[in-house]
Amino acid sequence: MRATRRLLAAAALLAALLAVSAAAKLDLDDVDDSEVLEALLAVDDEEEAAPPGSGGGGGGGAEAVRRTQSMVLVLDNDNAARAVQDHPELLLLGYAPWCERSAQLMPRFAEAAAALRAMGSAVSFAKLDGERFPKAAAAVGVNGFPSVLLFVNGTEHPYTGLHTKDAIVTWVRKKTGTPVIRLESRDSAEEFLKKGQTFALGVFKDYEGADHEEFVKAATAENEVQFVETNDRNVAKILFPGIASEEQFLGLVKNEPEMFEKFDGSFEEKEIIQFVELNKFPLITVFTDLNSAKVYSSPIKLQVFTFAEAYDFEDLESIVQEVARGFKTKIMFIYVDTAEENLAKPFLTLYGLEGDKPTVTAFDTSKGTKYLLEADINTKNLKEFCLSLLDGTLPPYFRSEPVPQEKGLVEKVVGRTLDSSVLQSPHNVLLEAYAPWCVDCEAISKNIEKLAKHFSGLDNLKFARIDASVNEHPKLQVNNYPTLLLYPAEDKTNPIKLSKKLSLKDMARFIKEKLQISDVEIKEKLQTPDVETVAAADNVKDEL
Repeated sequence: MRATRRLLAAAALLAALLAVSAAAKLDLDDVDDSEVLEALLAVDDEEEAAPPGSGGGGGGGAEAVRRTQSMVLVLDNDNAARAVQDHPELLLLGYAPWCERSAQLMPRFAEAAAALRAMGSAVSFAKLDGERFPKAAAAVGVNGFPSVLLFVNGTEHPYTGLHTKDAIVTWVRKKTGTPVIRLESRDSAEEFLKKGQTFALGVFKDYEGADHEEFVKAATAENEVQFVETNDRNVAKILFPGIASEEQFLGLVKNEPEMFEKFDGSFEEKEIIQFVELNKFPLITVFTDLNSAKVYSSPIKLQVFTFAEAYDFEDLESIVQEVARGFKTKIMFIYVDTAEENLAKPFLTLYGLEGDKPTVTAFDTSKGTKYLLEADINTKNLKEFCLSLLDGTLPPYFRSEPVPQEKGLVEKVVGRTLDSSVLQSPHNVLLEAYAPWCVDCEAISKNIEKLAKHFSGLDNLKFARIDASVNEHPKLQVNNYPTLLLYPAEDKTNPIKLSKKLSLKDMARFIKEKLQISDVEIKEKLQTPDVETVAAADNVKDEL
């Protein structure tokens, strides 16, 4: 079984391995970056293939394993704790062979390790199969998969940033004492730009003073964006062409059409960090598995999502970009490709939507409220939607099934009809909130139907049910299923909750007591020409 899982994991990494040399023999004096990648991605296969005590199953294979292990430590129950103690700076990847996210992260981790090695970083690299060696995983703090941990003199720093090479490299350099990169020549600036990463640029005449200290503090505290500094205005203009003649300057450079953002605040650590946090995302963020956590935790709490397949979004992108420019740092705009069902479906399910056509929604993460653009997607409608979202006048969206046409002893209620059928109804209403997958709901539903038959002759009492898993209303809060609520006609604002543990007889007694219904009244109402109703009531009379 383990071999099968490892084979599946290897298949997931094939794309990364195709770009890596597969040579068995490595030259210790000339190990290039691609061989670091191979060491991180493939050393387990070499090690596991060798029979115990065989030294790797052959001279070339054993030599490859020994040499790759000189670059990448493969941790187990015996050496994990010691590795953390023996290496002043150790970057560790904890993974499981069956974990899809581990397979996605491993190539990025390997690329980051190769980049750090090329920069001359003193960081050592390690990986740990946490499923195979649970004791070691517990010892070093691998509590889930995948986990990236940096140990500096034995102190653990968990990585929570984007799963990209640049983000990991930036984070490691900051944690190991290089929060700011200093660029002093035009050549170094041009070379740095080739990386295509987001960075904050500071221009300081002498690299000293209170403002510079705050800049360095912010650089150290902000874990994802690389900070760069220079004292040469000609160098700065290569990085930020629009720079003026300020004595000192701070700006953000992004690898997207809206490349440059200038800082206009005071040089204080918190203000600098806030500027970077609010501006580091592009005009439109393409939602992926890798950046999902950062989208959820963004300091921009108002978020507008566009759901569409790629070919449809090509027609909408310019519209969204135009509107997004007017709401920078206030509303975050996100595109989700509906062809990526694992990304789009959880969102669309919240709205009860299928995603069969382009859709715009919004979410306020500070309140947990959601919104839907029900008009056509064009510049005018989208802008008005965003303005209303920003000023708090946009009505929240609540899911609802279509309005039902059928009637019955137990009325079907949906989100759109809860007001008219229950809250604004002149009747006393017993509402059953259920979910189709609820195990306990079936028995309760049968009892509600029996109660509806028993009380069917009363004009001032009706029974209703709502599938609360797909219907929402601001005045209906259901935390578990089934939930039984009695809404007295004289006060619909304070429904009375019935215990689902009550027997059928106890439920009937509860309703009669709360609504002051007498047995005589029930008998009188049953003396009608409606033979079917009388017969139905007679069938449940004995149970009550």
